[in-house]
Amino acid sequence: MFWSSALVLGLTHLCLSTPLTSKRLDTDDLLEKHSWAEVPRGWEWVNKPDPESIIQLRIGLKQDRVDELISSLYEVSTPNHNRYGKHLSKEEVDVLVAPHPDSVEAVESWLLHHGVDPTDATFRSSSGSWISVLVSVSKAEQMLGTEYGLYHHPQSSSYVVRTLSYSLPRELHQAISVVSPTTYFGTLRSMRATSFVEADISDQVADISATVPSSCASRITIACLQALYNTSGYIPSATDSNSLGVVGYLGEYANRNDLQTFLTRYRTDAVGTAFETITVNNGEDDQSEPGVEANLDIQYTVGLSYPTPNIYYSTGGSPPFNPDSETITDTNEPYLDWLNYILANDTIPQTFTTSYGDDEQTVPYDYAVSVCNLFAELGARGSTVFFSSGDSGVGGGDCLMNDGTNTTLFQPAFPASVTAVGGTTGNSPEVGVSFSGGGFSRYFGIPSYQADVVAGYVSSLGSEYSGLYNTSGRAYPDLAAQGTSFSVIVGGQTYSVGGTSASSPTMAGIFTLLNDYRLANNQSSLGFINPLIYANSGGFNDITSGSNPGCDTNGFTAVTGWDPVTGLGTPDFVKLQAIVRA
Repeated sequence: MFWSSALVLGLTHLCLSTPLTSKRLDTDDLLEKHSWAEVPRGWEWVNKPDPESIIQLRIGLKQDRVDELISSLYEVSTPNHNRYGKHLSKEEVDVLVAPHPDSVEAVESWLLHHGVDPTDATFRSSSGSWISVLVSVSKAEQMLGTEYGLYHHPQSSSYVVRTLSYSLPRELHQAISVVSPTTYFGTLRSMRATSFVEADISDQVADISATVPSSCASRITIACLQALYNTSGYIPSATDSNSLGVVGYLGEYANRNDLQTFLTRYRTDAVGTAFETITVNNGEDDQSEPGVEANLDIQYTVGLSYPTPNIYYSTGGSPPFNPDSETITDTNEPYLDWLNYILANDTIPQTFTTSYGDDEQTVPYDYAVSVCNLFAELGARGSTVFFSSGDSGVGGGDCLMNDGTNTTLFQPAFPASVTAVGGTTGNSPEVGVSFSGGGFSRYFGIPSYQADVVAGYVSSLGSEYSGLYNTSGRAYPDLAAQGTSFSVIVGGQTYSVGGTSASSPTMAGIFTLLNDYRLANNQSSLGFINPLIYANSGGFNDITSGSNPGCDTNGFTAVTGWDPVTGLGTPDFVKLQAIVRA
């Protein structure tokens, strides 16, 4: 998701805010901001919403110095740079992402013209780059030159109010990056959690005396991961300054009793350890409804990082929309709510893991860039962010484009290109698991840190899959970890769970230990790790077999070096200790 400095300069006209050339705002001179050629696949139009229903309109203003933010991100994240590890404070980041004063004036004038008092905003980010206001559907339609519809997503039973296109006064295109809810149809319910329950397993305790317990051939526990990734002898000590955040959606709740059962069976020295739950945007913490995804995440992050503090962010939205209601309640925007919440905090965890995502093509480009810039803020402040790479290989379903052409192409994931974690299976040796998401973005170009390894892989493919993927796109995954047969306690019972949802929290747990190691040695946290890991691939176990089929193809193949199935490979904690301490 993050791009090279050269690409940033090339995209300046798309990403930066510039002073408006005129104080007069012609609200009648509308220019389209984004549109879909057809209703996004999986959704169907139901009817027109009540024009007096209220929605929360989120306005993302263009960030005046975001090029400096990206430059700073790379400088503080690149080994051997004189700024390496010198992460920015919240206040320093806010200065770089604040909109130009002329942009603020133009947006507020636009709101006032439509009878919306900007002082009544329900939310303003500390930098001023995001503002939320409550307006009626009819008012939003007037402001955006559009028509809203009520749409249904039968697979997830979601109802949302969205548009197929929206426009802004021509001059506001210089001031506004994105407005939502508009054309992004993702919701908490329609986002995919990248985990699935496998066949039932017996309830055994691993033999931790073996180098790699024999039971790990059929199921994964904490002991298996400690042995595979060489963390067994490490005891964290910087627990007052280090923490790990798990971001949860979909009404998934991490259960405290299940965690104790899990620790009793698989990490006895950690029994009694608790995690903190923070609710975001009306999230809940219903201990009577343990979630498979949430329990998988928290059981393995706690189990691997103990005694480091863990925080589970239960990220909600509005209650499910009732199509017979006169009040629109489900206009929630995934990613935006949690990102704006966490960035408003002065102190944030050094490591995060998230196991939810969309197909990149379902996310409007301007929305994707805005979310990307928010993740850049996290990285600049010293946080490492892991995302599951997805469970559909190079693409699930028919892989048809949604631009009206019905062209079949590989479908990259979003936002798996922050630091994306693919999946492996087995241990003698580990191989890339067939569902491991991987590929090449069509939105973001190859960053400089991975240019050489990606070019080498693309060259090795020759004409294979020519035209099905973007040869110059940001490639993922970056790393990989086990992704099958994880023993998870849910409602007191043991389940076998698979997916890159298991891989991402595993990686987060290991890098939390690496952050602990640095902090204990009076160094900074690692932050955005991609430049570091691509310059030090020797810290990982190279995975050289496996493939990720999809789109009626065999998909990509794991090879020596980086590949779009397992990235640079799986972690070796001891080798990485030497790298991050240098």
